[in-house]
Amino acid sequence: MTAVEVENLRKEFLRRDAERSGLRRRRRRVPALEDVTFSMERGECVAILGQNGSGKSTLVRLLSTLLLHDGGRASVFGYDVFREPRAVQRLVNRVSVEASFFKKMSSTENLSYAARFYGMSASETRERIPEILRRVGFPEKRRHESMEHLSRGMQQKVSLARALLTSPVLLLLDEPTTGLDPRSKLEVQEFIREVWTAHDATILLCTHDLAEAEALADRVGILDRGRLLCLEPANNLKERYRAETLEEAFFAATGREFEHENDDSERGVFA
Repeated sequence: MTAVEVENLRKEFLRRDAERSGLRRRRRRVPALEDVTFSMERGECVAILGQNGSGKSTLVRLLSTLLLHDGGRASVFGYDVFREPRAVQRLVNRVSVEASFFKKMSSTENLSYAARFYGMSASETRERIPEILRRVGFPEKRRHESMEHLSRGMQQKVSLARALLTSPVLLLLDEPTTGLDPRSKLEVQEFIREVWTAHDATILLCTHDLAEAEALADRVGILDRGRLLCLEPANNLKERYRAETLEEAFFAATGREFEHENDDSERGVFA
């Protein structure tokens, strides 16, 4: 069964030019995604690699119904993302670098709120939340601290726990391990792998971590300046570009070195 189908998807943003026209700065439309086309089968994990500003976060936001498109179409398990957003929202959950929380509330309280919002019972919540926090490596002694006192990496673990709480059919991961220490990163990657296999989840992983993409994904795509250049198994990519590593394949495909992104993910107009 086709889980995700994207055809000629486009998104543009208005960008202010540095030069002024009279008293105002001129604005022009800049493409963030240009005619992106791909599909995913149910139970598949696809990783999308790209630099800052390549359009990764824009793609995730479009598929999670947070943005409207400027052309093309997209569907999730047969539901039109832009015409049937409510149906899509019931099937999708998203983990993003800029996840928002009730900052004065603790991780447990934030997860409890999310669980009740998704219709989970109080008894399910009491059992599920401690277990999922443990699995993502969140320390038990900090579960009742307010979110504003937690580091970026700790908040990212809560974001992942919140997304996995309801066992979504389609999981959209936008830099899910950014800000985590190496041990926590491995723990989260292993948990993602477990959720993927145990719950038959379909996963779209947007990442700048080449090793993460190669370890987790069935297929790897390269998104550059809003265009999807390729999408195939990592070994096929390396063979296509006569490269020994994914980084070399990325350079061959785009003509640019793969620079490691900072914790701010995609900034500016394309974020």
